[in-house]
Amino acid sequence: MTWTQDPIYISGMLCMFVLLSVWLAKFKGWKIVGMPILVIVITAIAANFGIIPTATGGNPVYVGIFKCLAPMGIFIALLEVDLKSLKKAGMPILLMFGIGAVGTIIGVLVAWYLVKPAVEIGPMANAVAGMYTGTYIGGSINFNAIALSYQVNENADLFAATTVVDNLIGTPWIIATLILPKYLQTFLPRKKLLPSGNAGQKIKTNESVSIAGLASILGLAFLAMAVSKLTSQFFPQIPEILTLTTIALILAQIRLLKKLEGTHTIGFFLILLFLSAIGTLCDLGTLVGLGDLAGVLFLFVSVLVLIHGLVIFGLGALFRIDWDVIAVASQANVGGNTTALAAAESLNRPDLLIPGVLVGSLGNALGTYGGFFIAGILG
Repeated sequence: MTWTQDPIYISGMLCMFVLLSVWLAKFKGWKIVGMPILVIVITAIAANFGIIPTATGGNPVYVGIFKCLAPMGIFIALLEVDLKSLKKAGMPILLMFGIGAVGTIIGVLVAWYLVKPAVEIGPMANAVAGMYTGTYIGGSINFNAIALSYQVNENADLFAATTVVDNLIGTPWIIATLILPKYLQTFLPRKKLLPSGNAGQKIKTNESVSIAGLASILGLAFLAMAVSKLTSQFFPQIPEILTLTTIALILAQIRLLKKLEGTHTIGFFLILLFLSAIGTLCDLGTLVGLGDLAGVLFLFVSVLVLIHGLVIFGLGALFRIDWDVIAVASQANVGGNTTALAAAESLNRPDLLIPGVLVGSLGNALGTYGGFFIAGILG
């Protein structure tokens, strides 16, 4: 193991990349881009230049972030929101999430007939189409579930190619959905679906964190994650993230816990760490080494995501839906719970935190079914 693969070194560098993104976001030009986008881009550049390793090697730091810190960040961030935010933003985001899922299915079918991936991929092409359907309806949980079922993971080159291309296309789309609402609102203004009393729901930017507050927040997070894991053992059909979200929603309504200082600071920091790990998945070296296979997959997923974007933003514009709602719904489709939450944070829409995570959980539940359906009809 080289020193650049040392988990301690990697952890320190990821924190430094978060710090750099926070510092850059203070300046006028970079402030428009925002911390979530900056940390993804900075980390992707660092990973591809060898400053830190890419995530394709399965480094324990990245595994720990994806399995532990990301769900913890979701839980802690949800402790600062109010269920009343579902009142006006819930139905529009659910509608746009459904439209985004339909856009993904249309995109897969169009890409299948335009790109003809079966010529290069072979008999597993339908499984790959199902994997991309699942992941762009509700996140990577569905991608891996379908890959395991069709044993795509046993074909090392194919599985590596599908994973890298997924992240190389998915990450720019994450960035695009954080940028588009600001410009679309300028040229095609839409009324923002802000709930009544929204002034009390602004995302906190300055907090003081006490030892008692830190102990309370982290203690609740660890215990909630333990309960979620235990629940999934007895009821495997219920995703852990859904149980974790439910616990967070219940606790967030308790008046005493609403007074906790530090939920935004700690939760958003963990989300930024998760996004830095997302950046390390953009492994250009692995993609180039896979030749024609990578090219076919890159074109296939590009067509898929383009059509998803056209459908969700096009119909959203037709229905005059709030651009922020469309962006968060698309993130719930493409990236799942965590990126939907990060989008709501970046767009300064605390009222969309809960709706984004809830439809992301819905995507976790429905995406696998959609993926198996597509794999079945194309097989």
